Amino acid sequence: MLSGVALAPSLIERDRGLLWHPYAPLDGPAPYAVLGAAGTRLHLQAADGRNFEVVDAMSSWWSAIHGYRHAALDAALQAQAGAFSHVMFGGLTHAPAVELAEMLVEMAPAGVEHVFFADSGSVSVEVALKVAVQYQRAAGHRRRTRFLALAGGYHGDTFAAMSVCDPVDGMHSEFPGLVAPQLFLPRPPRAHLVGGELRSDPLEVAAWVAILEDTVRTHRDELAAVVMEPVLQGAGGMHLYAPECVHAARHVASEYGLLLLLDEIATGFGRTGKLFASEWADVTPDIMCVGKALTGGYLTLAAMLCSRRVAAVITGSPLRALLHGPTFMANPLACAVAVASLKLLRSEPWQGQLATLQTGLTAALAPAAALPQVRDVRVLGGVGVIQLHTPVDVPALTLVALEHGVWARPFRDLVYTMPPYISTAADLATIGSGLCAAVATVHG
Repeated sequence: MLSGVALAPSLIERDRGLLWHPYAPLDGPAPYAVLGAAGTRLHLQAADGRNFEVVDAMSSWWSAIHGYRHAALDAALQAQAGAFSHVMFGGLTHAPAVELAEMLVEMAPAGVEHVFFADSGSVSVEVALKVAVQYQRAAGHRRRTRFLALAGGYHGDTFAAMSVCDPVDGMHSEFPGLVAPQLFLPRPPRAHLVGGELRSDPLEVAAWVAILEDTVRTHRDELAAVVMEPVLQGAGGMHLYAPECVHAARHVASEYGLLLLLDEIATGFGRTGKLFASEWADVTPDIMCVGKALTGGYLTLAAMLCSRRVAAVITGSPLRALLHGPTFMANPLACAVAVASLKLLRSEPWQGQLATLQTGLTAALAPAAALPQVRDVRVLGGVGVIQLHTPVDVPALTLVALEHGVWARPFRDLVYTMPPYISTAADLATIGSGLCAAVATVHG
């Protein structure tokens, strides 16, 4: 705990009933006030005035991969603010946008060569779905307007993105008539990390692939694209699945003229131990979405990338343009800090950082497997998951974790962590011991 740091409790009181927080009622549990942040640490204060200095096990929802107040990112932001903070992107361009686009194309799977900047991950998915439909119409397939997605998937909360989220947990029923009806495959077979490889039951994979092939064959005249989070379904349950399923989707999409749309918003830029999770399956998508870690957690920015073939078909159509254009598209501040963030990935040994995270989380979370309330413990790259048999008591577990030096934000039956890449062995040990203690205390 910190001492000598005070924040008027009225700040939290002023928040409650005024501000909506994600998936929370206006009169929900009181939030914690942020006093400061640096490196892997958050300085928080509770409504009762208690102060906490904790390791951020969440990277601020998986985005602050370099930690807080990083000198290189701070400098990039300040330098760009000294030149200009924003200009419209219609009819204009600027160096941060061009440099960032060049870097993204260089880093992306070979063949992905064009970039559209969006305000957020959800918006990048909206744009990607538009691109798929525009492509099919331009190619003469005007009936191909639906999407084949995965049970357990999550792609954002805006309407089109929501339509390709899990049909049960994706809030479809709350917006009748507004969420477009899509087709869904079963959740892909579970995978386990064994000797550096993701392995699944071959029979389960074969059965899933058969369903994929039959569904696409039956509905090929109405489908525009197959949509999936490669290898790791994030907010849909932190589900690791067989890379063979992504590979099969690539093959079937190509065979029937569909596009493969991979959502790398959560998995991109190293989080799974590969630069992009598609590398686990050795595939190149037609369309790819990135976000979250793109700016190192500093500003909201995402991007839709597509192949030369997709771009050429749309450019050759009567419309020629991609039909989207946000006011803050390619915001110079966001692009400048994103360039700095990607340069850090290049200059620092991120592969070594992720190997350290995977080793450290595996050891730190292992004791949780012995707890009777724990169903499963799994780790991939910088992702660690403790899955319970029952839903998590979020407020109670959050408080106990704080008392053990960890900021966590569990959901459903999952107590998980995606720490900053700069986390030390001591940080990871603290995360593991804190989460294990919280689970044992609250759900014991």
